[in-house]
Amino acid sequence: MPYGTVNLLHGVNPGETPVTCTAGIGTFIVEFATLSSLTGDPVFEDVARVALMRLWESRSDIGLVGNHIDVLTGKWVAQDAGIGAGVDSYFEYLVKGAILLQDKKLMAMFLEYNKAIRNYTRFDDWYLWVQMYKGTVSMPVFQSLEAYWPGLQTLIGDIDNAMRTFLNYYTVWKQFGGLPEFYNIPQGYTVEKREGYPLRPELIESAMYLYRATGDPTVLELGRDAVESIEKISKVECGFATIKDLRDHKLDNRMESFFLAETVKYLYLLFDPTNFIHNNGSTFDAVITPYGECILGAGGYIFNTEAHPIDPAALHCCRRLKEEQWEVEDLMREFYSLKRNRSRFQKKTMSSGPWEPPAGPGTLSSPENYDRAREKKPAKQKIPLLSCPSQPFTSKLALLGQVFLDSS
Repeated sequence: MPYGTVNLLHGVNPGETPVTCTAGIGTFIVEFATLSSLTGDPVFEDVARVALMRLWESRSDIGLVGNHIDVLTGKWVAQDAGIGAGVDSYFEYLVKGAILLQDKKLMAMFLEYNKAIRNYTRFDDWYLWVQMYKGTVSMPVFQSLEAYWPGLQTLIGDIDNAMRTFLNYYTVWKQFGGLPEFYNIPQGYTVEKREGYPLRPELIESAMYLYRATGDPTVLELGRDAVESIEKISKVECGFATIKDLRDHKLDNRMESFFLAETVKYLYLLFDPTNFIHNNGSTFDAVITPYGECILGAGGYIFNTEAHPIDPAALHCCRRLKEEQWEVEDLMREFYSLKRNRSRFQKKTMSSGPWEPPAGPGTLSSPENYDRAREKKPAKQKIPLLSCPSQPFTSKLALLGQVFLDSS
């Protein structure tokens, strides 16, 4: 599949430079796999996986990916490698996609990236930007968007490293009352023209995951400081304003949508330990369906990159592909039920002469009796499960080597 396929996802028009950020290519798998599961159409998940694989195949010899890539040629246009802006949600979705889909390959991909990131970009529990082919430092800065990383480390069980990095980021928050967009690590101060804080959620998101994993009150202190800072600095008559400059706390005349969608939500969840989102599986809802029992609301919710929760149990229960499995299981139950009661039925022919079933185990009752048993169930529109080039589905259905013949 050419890189131009990814181009279609991003709507590159003729004449435009077909360049997109790594995160833009790698942030589809959670939503698109969910869409495929619920519609039964695999194309959405397939395209998302192709995009992930193309990025994986484009990593450097030392295991890093850059920041922006030409989607037609596959050549890296921006070769800075890090964990922040332009690449962040690619790594996030490898982990969350692996958890949501129980996909070992996606997790293995992330763990390989994680090794390279630790080897080349981590310095004293900070993560710098390096040249993707050489590993040499290109930008010794911390970006506020990188603050999701301790939360991601928590999701994979790397709690000690997550806490150390979180505490580094927390010191920046205490220095300014927020996280500047860029922070020069050697100088310990903001970067020119990157002094603002648009009330981003990433550090608070990490705090939520870390507190759930550790119960460490230090993490709650960050939450308290965040609430107090936002209330004191950014609250205005009509909402909460972006902080234009953290050095003097000047405000901008705007409020970003992610403040309500993510920042406030993660703060709320940090201080609400009994919220249903935090369910550890001890409580759940059992829903009876025509095909058996489904478990919903048992926890393990996966947040997409805009903090919309997805219930893995609901996804599993409602997926269209599951219907086909239910259909086959339904037929199997009837098949074994007919086997147990075969002595009650008279074996008949389909159209000519007596039909003798094979002797011994696995003997089937006649198609007429099979149809009669199915008529006792409530009428339900069946979706064809199997097909064959030589015969339509209604002509023959084989289950465990036994064959039902069409009685029409």
